[in-house]
Amino acid sequence: MTTTPVKNNLWPRRAFLAMGATLPWTGHFSQSPSAAAANAIPVGLEMYSVRDALGKDPAGTVRAIAAMGYEGVEFYAPYFAWSEAQAKDMRKLLDELRIRCFSTHNDSDYFSGDKLQHAQELNLILGSKYMVMASSHAKPGLDGWRQVADTLNAAAEKLEPRGLKAGYHNHQPEFALTDGVPPMEIVAKNTKPSVMLQLDVGTCIEAGTDPVAWIMAHPGRIRSMHCKDWSPEAAKKYSVLFGEGVADWKALFQAAENGGGIEYYLMEQEGSRFPELETAQKCLQRFRAARQG
Repeated sequence: MTTTPVKNNLWPRRAFLAMGATLPWTGHFSQSPSAAAANAIPVGLEMYSVRDALGKDPAGTVRAIAAMGYEGVEFYAPYFAWSEAQAKDMRKLLDELRIRCFSTHNDSDYFSGDKLQHAQELNLILGSKYMVMASSHAKPGLDGWRQVADTLNAAAEKLEPRGLKAGYHNHQPEFALTDGVPPMEIVAKNTKPSVMLQLDVGTCIEAGTDPVAWIMAHPGRIRSMHCKDWSPEAAKKYSVLFGEGVADWKALFQAAENGGGIEYYLMEQEGSRFPELETAQKCLQRFRAARQG
């Protein structure tokens, strides 16, 4: 993402109109009671999923995501390069589109000192609720992971009086045994309950951990979930669309909504056989169908 001002220019008109014929507009129109119940918990998009489009045209990409029916976004680390004026432009656009910035993904360096102050101000402008640590750079051993937890707790103490909360996002290493213990357990046990444990479903599965069991073991902490699927087939891995992998989404939704503490879902895609925006559209369609099924 560039640091040039966020412009409210439209996503290229020809492409927008071409996609318009197939967009699932249900996110902005009246729904049946069963559909409304299934969609009671909002779904947003982790913007890393459309990183190339976002880097070229931030405002146009956000407009396209809103038109698909996504109810919110999660900006990732490049947002940190925005000025406060750029963040205000983006907030104005989000308000215009009636969608929210649910949270942001952040490097661990953003959780202390002047960087924490800058990240905090941007998140407040954007209307975000959670600042999520998505790259921890933990030092070796379990003590390194305890330091990560300490950093999260210290940041939470500074963020919470301003109305923000801290969170942690897992990848595969957090579930790989270190001295016989999954580091994610160290993070969970050593952070205050207000620190969200944002579950990345796909990486959890690839690491050999049952994400449903993880949710059930940490009630109230799984307040958002990256709905990223995974396939054990070497040629597919994370390139599958939502619902094409091995994740048991029905069980995951059940656990998240019955004790897990889920507040919002986030679609995330690392890349598929389709272009970025089409992938985001197809994944949302499949998510909606799974929620209503």
